[in-house]
Amino acid sequence: MITTGATRRAVLRGLLAAGGTLALLATFAIHPAHAAQPGDDPDKNARWQDFREGMFKGRPVDTHGDAVIKLDAPARAADAAVVPIAIAAQFPQTPSRYIRKLYLFIDENPEPYGGSFEFTPDSGLASLETRVRVEDYTFLRVIAETNDGHLYSAVRFVKASGGCSAPAGKDDAAAEADAGLVRLQPQGRTVFGKPQLVQLMVRHPNRTGMAMNQVTRLYSSAYFIRKVQVTYADKPVMTANVNFSISENPNFRFYFTPRANGDLKAHIEDTKNRQFEAQVAISSQPGAQQTSSTTP
Repeated sequence: MITTGATRRAVLRGLLAAGGTLALLATFAIHPAHAAQPGDDPDKNARWQDFREGMFKGRPVDTHGDAVIKLDAPARAADAAVVPIAIAAQFPQTPSRYIRKLYLFIDENPEPYGGSFEFTPDSGLASLETRVRVEDYTFLRVIAETNDGHLYSAVRFVKASGGCSAPAGKDDAAAEADAGLVRLQPQGRTVFGKPQLVQLMVRHPNRTGMAMNQVTRLYSSAYFIRKVQVTYADKPVMTANVNFSISENPNFRFYFTPRANGDLKAHIEDTKNRQFEAQVAISSQPGAQQTSSTTP
């Protein structure tokens, strides 16, 4: 059967919703196994070309975007299921010039489009750190879209395999029972008007639907965090729409700019429509009390 890129994406997403075993079979039927090589031309990768056309509709992507965005990832991952990546914006967010959105692509993953991250001038910096799964040797790329509509890319080649099909760290039922603990932690002293780093950690199995349960020998259904919304003083700071490419127990590090005392809040939704929340009171006073709460 010959399928278009749009058809392949629709089929895979449908099978993921139907169950893990079908998703696994679809992955190898639709995407024959092969490994990218470091010497390959990243712009000629067929999957990237397909998604670029589907997502950006012929808009040019500047491949020399180092003045806008930089991407750091290990050349060879120690653990394909937990690959750290760091996306560094090269200028601060201001109302006149800012990065509006980051798009994450992992070319050789079963679903190459890992998701998007939206920012505002109140983000301070459109920089982000997280951990992802990598299924095969691949180009990993980030596309930055600025508020004037221009697109810039940063690309790294990562040697890793099996990250999407790696078995979970614990029993499915136990993992689901533990899901929902959220920790929201500002890093360092708060200075009003200056970007402040914050870490968001969510306990969640983030199952791909492609890993065999080592006890039952069956494939676990896909179950993952799909949306993260962070606000400060009720204004958006960072919104992530992601999929199973994000590692188990998602971890995000990003910035916000506090301008007065207020609450930093995180709202998380998963594919079973469960919702989790946390908040932290922010003050510039040294030693000020900060509180947090979570809602499973």
